[in-house]
Amino acid sequence: MPRDTGPRPYSVPLAPGVGLKACHIRDIEADPGAVQFLEIHAENYMGAGGRPHHDLMRLRERFPLSLHGVALSIGGADPIDREHLARLRTLRDRYEPGLFSEHLAWSSHEDVYFPDLLPVAYDDETLDRVCDHVDATQDAVGMQMLLENPSTYLAFEHSTMAEIDFMAEVSRRTGCGLLLDINNVFVSCANHGEDPVTYLDAFPLAAVGEIHLGGHEAQQDDVGRPLLIDTHSRAVIDPVWRLYARAIERGGPRPTLVEWDKDIPAWPVLAAEAARAEAVLTGRADQADVV
Repeated sequence: MPRDTGPRPYSVPLAPGVGLKACHIRDIEADPGAVQFLEIHAENYMGAGGRPHHDLMRLRERFPLSLHGVALSIGGADPIDREHLARLRTLRDRYEPGLFSEHLAWSSHEDVYFPDLLPVAYDDETLDRVCDHVDATQDAVGMQMLLENPSTYLAFEHSTMAEIDFMAEVSRRTGCGLLLDINNVFVSCANHGEDPVTYLDAFPLAAVGEIHLGGHEAQQDDVGRPLLIDTHSRAVIDPVWRLYARAIERGGPRPTLVEWDKDIPAWPVLAAEAARAEAVLTGRADQADVV
């Protein structure tokens, strides 16, 4: 059942935001109107103090925050790391983020940690495990979690349900929301030979609490077939903008985060991406802007 998370005085607006990078802090403070919220990777702020916290506390006075985890291993076979959950709760209490999210993926096994977000099989056993992990996370952190659809490069033969059905059922059973990553939709559908519009139209948009936009790189696999890699190292491409506009038209505005985590550009480039998202959110985008 959905949890009563109580009042959220720092709610994230239905507006564009960007992932906070240290190289952009001065630009953001000089141009605060370019974005309306900031997203941080939780694991970057799990130390007790230092310059990152000093800067974030100052920015927190002006911007609501979205807390995005990358290492909880929600889909892993092991129980959720209680120490990691305690660190997340400390961050939640310290910064009172309006949103908190994690990935439908796994990245650790026993004492081994991997540098990638790895896919899960969509079957009943995995569903039960993921729901248990989501429940444990929401209870420990004390707020609703948004579960992000993954970018995938292979599929498990023994999966018994579609990804969308799997995520919808996790949301129904645990009360978690969903984070819809539009670029991940495009990347995964291209890699699996599926139609991203069909995927998007079937997605439970009513459960979506945040949207992510980002860039990817095009490569080839070992037999020469196209392979898209979710790198967050490029501008959002036009087909992804079109999918985003379709999602907003069908589901209404959502807080929208522009991700750019590698080959980080100068601030005006990232601010322009956020401005393009705002135009879509507010219905001011000319058709040419999203085609």
